[in-house]
Amino acid sequence: MLRFGVNYTPSQDWFYSWLAPDREATRRDMKALAGLGIDHVRILPLWPVVQPNRTLIRRRALRDIREVVEIAGDAGLDASVDVLQGHLSGFDFVPSWLANWHRRSMFSDPDAIAAQALLVEAFDEQLHDLPNFLGLTLGNEVNQFTSAVHPNRMPATTPQVTSWLDALHGNGPRDPRHFRLNAEYDAVWYADGHPFVPAHSSRYGQMSVVHSWIFNGTAQGYGAMSHQSVHHAAYLIELSRAFATDPARPVWLQEVGAPLNHLTEDQAPDFCEGTVRAAADSEALWGITWWCSHDVSRRLGDFPDLEHSLGLIDADGAVKPIGRRFAALAEELRDRPRPSPRREAVVIPVDDEDVPVSRAELAPGGGVFETWMDRARAGARPALATSASAADPAALSVRGIESLIPAKPTGRTFYSSVSDAEVLNRAHTQAERPL
Repeated sequence: MLRFGVNYTPSQDWFYSWLAPDREATRRDMKALAGLGIDHVRILPLWPVVQPNRTLIRRRALRDIREVVEIAGDAGLDASVDVLQGHLSGFDFVPSWLANWHRRSMFSDPDAIAAQALLVEAFDEQLHDLPNFLGLTLGNEVNQFTSAVHPNRMPATTPQVTSWLDALHGNGPRDPRHFRLNAEYDAVWYADGHPFVPAHSSRYGQMSVVHSWIFNGTAQGYGAMSHQSVHHAAYLIELSRAFATDPARPVWLQEVGAPLNHLTEDQAPDFCEGTVRAAADSEALWGITWWCSHDVSRRLGDFPDLEHSLGLIDADGAVKPIGRRFAALAEELRDRPRPSPRREAVVIPVDDEDVPVSRAELAPGGGVFETWMDRARAGARPALATSASAADPAALSVRGIESLIPAKPTGRTFYSSVSDAEVLNRAHTQAERPL
């Protein structure tokens, strides 16, 4: 069964509601989401609320998280929970013990890593016995803190990221029915020099996770309703599979949305349908979790404008046309026949460490990206394979791949790791402003 869900953005006070959760508002939200015919929600607590001091994990906050999972269950919904929030909708939520006078990297400081590992285990202990609990994601796109464009960067090397993942994954979940995952934004695939590498995404935890957003240069380079934009999520699913060592490893499309800084409101439902149908044509896909449940109220300030329009339900509680379309797709595709294996693969050149020789060539505008998209547009169902796998007949055979397609480098990329240029420009202007 293909899973369909939403990333839960509380209708009352957005994620700031974690400061004082409103049980009745949460019940109304979950009931409304269950009415869309979805089967799960992704819940994202705020890290500083739960762990405001390195050696303090607030038990009240853990109980609040448990209660939200229970309320989801009462509505008939399963729930996954993220631990390190981290980063949400253009805002960073980093506890004070990692910032300013206490500045340290969450990826390399031993005390910080130990504190995060304890928090992961505390979440698991609090939630593992709930019948509708699916598992944990370590955090939401925390790899963005390592990016050179981040205004408060936390530097890390690839070996340090590996050690960080080892520490936080630990021995895995208490209950083998649950998952423990890590989720990166697309710099892991597209940005050369980024310390998180594809193997981190495709080989840790019980499932791979991809987040697909076309404001990364895809919409700018090809058009918001182009074949490339509508198939971007499907491409990421296959890209993730290329670096997995387990050919049966599932992939979760954990975030995908219809950003109105490129799409029009009228285009959004069709973009949703095209994206979901393309993504569903993967035998590895575990589920699709739309971003997001509710529009951010415009009474809240300083959000990038697109954040006020990403919900399936508007700020007044009405289901939007895109919400109705997503609900219809969930009903139609949940029990779809398992797609057949893909018989051809575009080759990704990699080095001896399985790192792409050029991640820019995987990105929008690059040769691997364009070769894959051209084949898909021609009616083929291309996979992707690393050059190491391409040299191993057994690895190809187990995936059902019968032919390989070389990609001609373009030497260009449309990729941008920043979703909203206004936010970046404001950050740089403030950083340069004299005190």
